[in-house]
Amino acid sequence: MQLPFALASLRSLPRLFWALLLTLACLLPAQGALAMGPLDFPAIPPITRVIDTADLLSRAAITDLDHRLAALEEDHIQAKLVTLRRLDYGLDLADLGHQLLERWQGDGSAIEDGQLVMLIEAQNNTAAVVVSNDLLDQLPASLLSSTGTSTMGLPLREGARYRQASIDGIDRLASVLRDGQDPGPPQLVERLALESNVPSRDETQSSNALTWVVVLLTLGTLVPMITWWVFSR
Repeated sequence: MQLPFALASLRSLPRLFWALLLTLACLLPAQGALAMGPLDFPAIPPITRVIDTADLLSRAAITDLDHRLAALEEDHIQAKLVTLRRLDYGLDLADLGHQLLERWQGDGSAIEDGQLVMLIEAQNNTAAVVVSNDLLDQLPASLLSSTGTSTMGLPLREGARYRQASIDGIDRLASVLRDGQDPGPPQLVERLALESNVPSRDETQSSNALTWVVVLLTLGTLVPMITWWVFSR
């Protein structure tokens, strides 16, 4: 009598194992869904220039952006791009950037170059740019705000184009640093309505009026002819 019971117990083990795994998976939150604050980042500046914690960028995009950020080192600027899924409650994206600068700079004794951090948050498709105080003469706060809100914000709002938003932001800042010329935020291009085969209301009314004119002229010609033919028989 014990053998069937033992076999039944063995058969039930896989079910118990998978049920336990499913329970654990439900209890552990996904890393990408966690809200992030400054303490969720390394205490020392990461070696990599693109810190894609939200996994928004392809390998090709990361390589391209890394080269563009590296080019800013010619202007003695250490630049990094940070992506995240969402912010901790009550935390502003620019505030996070400033706290990261403070966290990575420490006492500032070992850092000679200026520090620049570009941030992208995926939940609301927002961006921000912050710099260390020694760069504010070259990159004033108004320029940084416009770059994050407009230059980077437009591609984000128009389809979550994370790579393009990053490129546009880097290019604008690089232009200011090297030429002293600010190309300004992107111009909003007026989108003209596409031509359609569906007639407009005015076209429809015009078409209906023409139809009635044709119908009345036809009746005005046929009715007298039919009347003459009937009475002439």
